[in-house]
Amino acid sequence: MIEEQKNEVAISDKVSENSRKHFKYRSNECLNCGQPLDLSDRFCPYCSQLNSTKSLTLGDFISEFFSSIISYDSRLRFTVKDLLFKPGTISKNYIGGKRLKYTNPFRFFLSVSIIYFLIYSIVSFFDPNYAAPLVDFNDNTEEEIDDAINTIEEASAIPNTYIVPGTINDTITGTVVNQELLTDLKTQLEDIKKDAKEDVKKDEATPGFWIMNGDTIYSNTKSYPERIAKLDSANTVSGIAMKFQIFRDFYEDKEIKDPNKALDSLHLEKTRFNKWLYQKNKSFDNIGDSPKDFVNYLLSKVPFFVFFFAPFYALFFWLFYARRKFTYMEHLVFIFHIFSFVFLALIITTIPDLIFDTEFFTSLIFLIIGPVYFYLALRKFYMQSRTKTAIKFILLNIVFFFSSIIAALVFFAGTAALY
Repeated sequence: MIEEQKNEVAISDKVSENSRKHFKYRSNECLNCGQPLDLSDRFCPYCSQLNSTKSLTLGDFISEFFSSIISYDSRLRFTVKDLLFKPGTISKNYIGGKRLKYTNPFRFFLSVSIIYFLIYSIVSFFDPNYAAPLVDFNDNTEEEIDDAINTIEEASAIPNTYIVPGTINDTITGTVVNQELLTDLKTQLEDIKKDAKEDVKKDEATPGFWIMNGDTIYSNTKSYPERIAKLDSANTVSGIAMKFQIFRDFYEDKEIKDPNKALDSLHLEKTRFNKWLYQKNKSFDNIGDSPKDFVNYLLSKVPFFVFFFAPFYALFFWLFYARRKFTYMEHLVFIFHIFSFVFLALIITTIPDLIFDTEFFTSLIFLIIGPVYFYLALRKFYMQSRTKTAIKFILLNIVFFFSSIIAALVFFAGTAALY
């Protein structure tokens, strides 16, 4: 013990006497967890806190702050390197016990996915046309369609012009226009305008009916008491749908926004659920007034959607690889590393896509790089033959496709309900 203390004193001589690591600040008890310590213990063996009784100064705080950054940066460097260039290796090493070398897979996934959507939001703010969804002509008014047709006709008459994708009424110069494409687009717009007029005529001919693609969906010609009376005979799901449609019609018809007044007028109980359901009319108005804001709101929740969807997806890995003797949590670690790679790759490809005004690099991730990476990761992590890996690769992609569609619909409905 005496020899160890001499060694500690010798080490302390190499640091400043004002340093919290100096021997003279050692204690026989950990200040964090109360674990008994020897004076030779520089760190608590139980909680890893530095064995020091020195009061924290500004210099100590700054020093420890930069030390923690450097320490995290080391783990971050290994995580990013192995995740990008060694498919499956990081998962294999992590479950094999090399965990201090890498960042926590769950925390890293949330960090990298949130960073991606922050970058996406910033880029979208400064460039509204970046990755903007295609224009939905069916939602354009007759006036907007006429403006679009006029724009096309003007563009056809001016050489070296090009209609900006997704903006329809804007033009830029410098690219030779494709006359055949403009003619087809004009014809499509005129057809849409014609169909819209026919739908309006059908709707006017049958007031109180919802018509979609020529089919009657439901009639609201009956009085509100009659429609409310039918709620008792409906099952839970259809009953909620019917009630919301009654609220929606009443909201648009009477323009009453206060749920208490509306429920009194409809002679329905002012329960929390009924109030909440009626208030969703405002949310639908907000979505209709600014769909892009809703899309951005939806995208901001995607990291959390994927985070909670991954455990469900891990069940299929657990079934497909039941003979490999991996635990459920080990499958989950692998999945989070795969999702982390996707978001990390998207962060990297956002810059060249933005510079060259294209979606080529992002498309490359989803169409080529992503699938190849997933296959190689399966091979490396589960150590099966190429044939077995290929079969499970196809099956897992099919499962992921259909399960993600179902989960996305639930997620969209839930997000819209909470918007």
